Amino acid sequence: MTKVNASRRQFLRYSSALGAAGTIGSASLPFALNLATIGSAAAQTSTGGYKALICLFLYGANDHANTVLATDSTSWTQYTTVRTTNEAGSIALPPVGSSGGVLPITPNTTQAGRSFALHPALGSLKTLFDSGRVAIVSNVGPLIVPTTLQQYKAASVPLPPKLFSHNDQQSLWQAYAPEGAAYGWGGRMGDLLAASNAYPVFTAISASGNAVFLSGRTVNQYQVSASGAVPIGALTGTLFGSTTAGNPLKSIISTDSSNLFQKEHANVTNRSINAQSLLSPAMAPAGGTGVPNPTQYTNPNTGGLANNALASQLQTVARIIAGRSALGAQRQVFFVSLGGFDTHDFQRTAHADLMARLSHAITYFDGVMGSLQGTDMRNQVTMFTASDFGRTFTSNGDGTDHGWGSHHFVIGGAVKGNNIYGDFPVTGLKHTLDVGSGSLLPQISVDQYGATLANWFGLSTSQISDVFPNIANFSNRNLGFLG
Repeated sequence: MTKVNASRRQFLRYSSALGAAGTIGSASLPFALNLATIGSAAAQTSTGGYKALICLFLYGANDHANTVLATDSTSWTQYTTVRTTNEAGSIALPPVGSSGGVLPITPNTTQAGRSFALHPALGSLKTLFDSGRVAIVSNVGPLIVPTTLQQYKAASVPLPPKLFSHNDQQSLWQAYAPEGAAYGWGGRMGDLLAASNAYPVFTAISASGNAVFLSGRTVNQYQVSASGAVPIGALTGTLFGSTTAGNPLKSIISTDSSNLFQKEHANVTNRSINAQSLLSPAMAPAGGTGVPNPTQYTNPNTGGLANNALASQLQTVARIIAGRSALGAQRQVFFVSLGGFDTHDFQRTAHADLMARLSHAITYFDGVMGSLQGTDMRNQVTMFTASDFGRTFTSNGDGTDHGWGSHHFVIGGAVKGNNIYGDFPVTGLKHTLDVGSGSLLPQISVDQYGATLANWFGLSTSQISDVFPNIANFSNRNLGFLG
């Protein structure tokens, strides 16, 4: 396998080149600029079979309190009291058993005196939970050390920077640092496992644009569109009405030069062309004999059918996974996303639609992985949710404000599902985890959440410590939700 020269000059080449798309930077590089080395189909490091991790990021901060709910009498009374307002936009959901009511779940491990339910629009996700392929991890958020409410108020322990800020907390979740971070934990895992892939460029792949989560020190994200590998425009087809004009254009942008700037531009362009030529034929086709096209989802507010962009992103991921053998891939990290979760207003209707899209897309992908070109891949592919932060338990009338801790889903055949991990927080206000307006002080850190995923993915204890800098501060480094 071709190795990357670790010199400063080579590093700068791979991390800051100008490419066909005309963008300069590290985490922000487009597909053409993020090709460190294409590599070769030789001498891979064995990792014991293929595995993929998929980060499903919910941009805007998902309202966890209307996603996973405690329904025991005490909790439900608190919930309806706080979340029911005199305004028409009240955000409290109907109870279990009523029309459109929350959907009861029965975790394998009981929590004394508590009962639980999911949002009414998560019906198909509930089915996966009941079948053991979905787990809930409660009250997760960025932490540097275990923190009590008293310590938080006194600032007597180090706290995550810039709490409650969207951009900074998105970055903190993905890269342990506020906006401007260079490396994400998905990319860092890719750094450590890319040697198991014949073509390291296909280690970290985003189907949802740029994400610092996938940026490593040596591995950079490769961005794809819904149609797959992104070509350099005008090299194929017609250019100014000519079917042959693409050839001289390709020569101009890809020919070696003594000018260092032009030389590096040509290097990046050729890597881009080579990567596309490898990925495009390896991917399974969409529909037909390939990866089934997703059905439309039902908008719970209107009853109408609509396309689901998240399901389309996951179809692209599935098409790449189907080509794993042709690409010589053993370990891949993917990124997909769903936006619109900053529900300060009209939360009840907006959140219901988001939950329907989330449930539909996850269920579609689970079905595809269950029979991907005749092979059940669910044990080898794990998806997990992440989001800026949770939201306040109190309502501003018809929405909620920025919070901290939040509940998350982990999905896949290797998941020890039908269970809730972590002590589910008290429902209400002014309890020992309320940092204000019912915003939750996390009891599980992102480091613990990520380290559990990394352990399943194949990282050693020392590698996990390298990827997650705060994990040494927590005694429980494996939450147990993966086999």
